[in-house]
Amino acid sequence: MTDAAARLGSVGDTPRLDAELLMAHAIGIDREALLMTRMDDPAPPSFAGLVSRRLNHEPVAYITGVRAFWTIELAVGPGVLIPRADSETLIEAAVAHFAGGSGPALVLDLGTGSGALLLAALDQWPHARGLGLDTSLAAVAIAQSNARKLNVEDRATISIGDWRGQGGPHDLVFCNPPYVATAEAVPREVVDWEPASALFAGSDGLDDYRALAPVLLQQIAPGGVACVEIGSSQATAASALFAAEGFAVAVRTDLGDRDRCLVLTRLT
Repeated sequence: MTDAAARLGSVGDTPRLDAELLMAHAIGIDREALLMTRMDDPAPPSFAGLVSRRLNHEPVAYITGVRAFWTIELAVGPGVLIPRADSETLIEAAVAHFAGGSGPALVLDLGTGSGALLLAALDQWPHARGLGLDTSLAAVAIAQSNARKLNVEDRATISIGDWRGQGGPHDLVFCNPPYVATAEAVPREVVDWEPASALFAGSDGLDDYRALAPVLLQQIAPGGVACVEIGSSQATAASALFAAEGFAVAVRTDLGDRDRCLVLTRLT
């Protein structure tokens, strides 16, 4: 595995972690079990093939088929954006908004992808029910499968839909829209593998915020909140779009102290 980690240094910033995740996947255990009890195991025959896939810049999450997010583990694959730790900032913002209360009863996740934000919220608030919408059939299928695996299919409805939603209002709305500018440099493992429809949003990366802002207010219940992910340089421009539609806007930073989430509430 040491040799694999050295080779993987050419394709990413976390070669040791990548090697450990691939080794654990090849053995059929999780990484924690590998680190605790199986570090001296010989590499299974399948490990070399997994490393070769990573050397071709295929994301580790697509190779292993899973990604941890918040308190849950999700199945992922080509057709959905891989959940990032930065997106947990939206969950943190929601937890802060509902602190001291009973939490949201109705959750809406616009552009649900793998279902990460919606399903993490349902795990956070066991009494809540939620709706996840996506324009991608592949994403809807994966999110539905994740809901079943997490035993929340009775509380989670996943279906085709866009920024306009399907009724409401909801106590908590999540949205992680595409926000990468079309000319922006993007790592090969992202641009070559993850769906462009979940990444790119016009020449300035703001096209989906322009579409979302006019239709979002009506989807939020009084006292509710929308948590919308942004690129680290987009706080001012994106905030202005939502403020013009009648929102009070606050910005929350991620663990790297980068602007990451617009926290949107009704002015009236």
